[in-house]
Amino acid sequence: MDNRDSNHHSYQHSQKGHPDETQKMDHDHHNSQNGGHDHHRTMIADFKKRFWTSLALTAPILLMAPMIQQWLGVQWGFKGDNFLLFLLSSAVFIYGGYPFIKGFFDEAKKKSPGMMTLIAMAISVAYFYSAATTFGLPGKSFYWEIATLIDIMLLGHWIEMKSVLGASKALELLVSMMPAEAHRIENGKVADISLEDMQAGDELLIKPGEKVPADGMIVEGESYLNEAMLTGESKPVKKGVDQKVIGGSINGNGSLKIKVEHTGKDSYLNKVITMVRDAQKTKSKMQNLSDRAAKWLTCIALSIGFATLVLWLALGKDFVFALERMVSVMVISCPHALGLAIPLVVAISTAVSAQNGLLIRNRTAFEASRKISALLFDKTGTLTIGKFGVTRYESVAGEKDKKSILRLAGALEQNSGHPIATGILQKIEELGIDLPKPENFENITGKGVQAAVEGREVKVVSPGYMKEEEMDIPEGAITNDAETVVFVLLDNKPAGYIALADEIRPESAGAVRTFKSNGIKVFMATGDNQAVAKTMSADLELDGFYAEVLPHQKVEIVKELQAKGEFVAMTGDGVNDAPALAQADVGIAVGSGTDVAAETADIILVNSNPKDIANLILFGKATYRKMIQNIAWATGYNAFAIPLAVGILYPWGFVMSPALGAILMSISTVIVAVNAQWLKKSINP
Repeated sequence: MDNRDSNHHSYQHSQKGHPDETQKMDHDHHNSQNGGHDHHRTMIADFKKRFWTSLALTAPILLMAPMIQQWLGVQWGFKGDNFLLFLLSSAVFIYGGYPFIKGFFDEAKKKSPGMMTLIAMAISVAYFYSAATTFGLPGKSFYWEIATLIDIMLLGHWIEMKSVLGASKALELLVSMMPAEAHRIENGKVADISLEDMQAGDELLIKPGEKVPADGMIVEGESYLNEAMLTGESKPVKKGVDQKVIGGSINGNGSLKIKVEHTGKDSYLNKVITMVRDAQKTKSKMQNLSDRAAKWLTCIALSIGFATLVLWLALGKDFVFALERMVSVMVISCPHALGLAIPLVVAISTAVSAQNGLLIRNRTAFEASRKISALLFDKTGTLTIGKFGVTRYESVAGEKDKKSILRLAGALEQNSGHPIATGILQKIEELGIDLPKPENFENITGKGVQAAVEGREVKVVSPGYMKEEEMDIPEGAITNDAETVVFVLLDNKPAGYIALADEIRPESAGAVRTFKSNGIKVFMATGDNQAVAKTMSADLELDGFYAEVLPHQKVEIVKELQAKGEFVAMTGDGVNDAPALAQADVGIAVGSGTDVAAETADIILVNSNPKDIANLILFGKATYRKMIQNIAWATGYNAFAIPLAVGILYPWGFVMSPALGAILMSISTVIVAVNAQWLKKSINP
């Protein structure tokens, strides 16, 4: 039915965007991802080995240390034991301290002193002073403090690196989702091939329970597919012929034959992996803030360290005491926790978001989502399902079986591509109704279609035709402005009617309530007419709506809201709505299935579900809270510990040793890492 009464209902179909070339992932880049993880694991193994070796060497150092013997109330020694102590401590300093010394030179080359500089300075000053006392300089050595300090630093780094690797495991899990091989069908025979040999256009067999090896279109069979790791949709999705499947999803109990559309760098999964990795690499404002704080803390710590040395010498204390205070300040000031505070939260939040169908392209915009005060929805496909579906159908004038109304209408509509025809035919397919063939089919210009079906004259017409022909509209046919109603005439008499509408998503009402409870105003912009927009706005209790809006006019609505002082988030399909997405403070592109790339959007929602936008905003707030908590903990720890290291409580008999400082610093680092991991519980899939 290709011509309708245009005054009755304005139905606008949004064209989804295609992934942009810039998002495509080249093969080398993909390999570098695995290479990066391998390098990270190698470093973790190296720190682990250095820690256990240094710890083993520390045991005899502790037993030979005069201060430890004094604490234990024992005394044992032998000729030359101080030289053995020196050799063992040198081994710990050189082997265990190597990563920190190397890090110091790396930071010096970049002219950017950081925590490696602090650690290297602390252990070097302590070691060379102790070595000097071994070879004749008056004073006390503190080899055991150096050894335990290096042990604790190695342990802290090992735990820190394991935490960072843990944060990227979700991304690694995405990489591992593709199967090792595919079953290609050639000349009726099935041959197993590697994914590298697979090409677009190949026909593949997907057996029950197997992973789908590539994006493609089903050409035979039907099955339920689990796409949870890709889209966040927890329920398996039923798919059949001419429907798309995503590489990495898991097939249910049915066998499928698919035709490959995208492989390798062009696949949906690789686009997701690229976006997640790029987002994790991108430094946000909060991360830049923590980097600047860490750099300043390093400079302050070095300054306070040397000032502490000078201060205690000026107060008449011996050089060993003054040096120990300086070393303690430098150790305690190491901004380990601060350096880890933000990057770890960034890595976790980006990976967890991707698992739940939220693809973050702009970190700063994601963090800014906590400030959203107004949300502008593009109606079709977000607040609504995006498909014109049958909401009601009824028979009148003695027709007993109301399904016969669908059967007769479907006979005429089966060759049409109009949204109304598509909606009717979809309902017919759901109900399993067989359609007869029409004869003498013709259009009724602007009003409907007619044909002969099984020897009877059938028409499917609009309300405009009914009015023109002065036919009575059946009672209850038109109940609200949100529906489009077509009438089925049998032998030129009303036999029934079918009402269709773009249905509101079941999740929309709950999502709107969530926004409002968080102080966010919700508006809708739609190309539909005033009556449809008003009805839907009232049903969802929106704060306002804009009807009969063309895509290019949405940018003006965003500007209008911003002029009123609102922090605006805009949702759109990422192509038609590009100017509005770019203008909004946070641009959220909505897309279904494989439409994941939107050039101007900051965040992409895989499922086009308003509940996901609510999750996004709540998760953005939780992420920001974690960042603030971690920065507060890291800097608060330093503010508390540095004065103790300087010796502010010395008059009351308390001085903090370098070893105790290192323990406290490592505890601070672990707390920050654990706090960041709790972020995983903040998103509600």
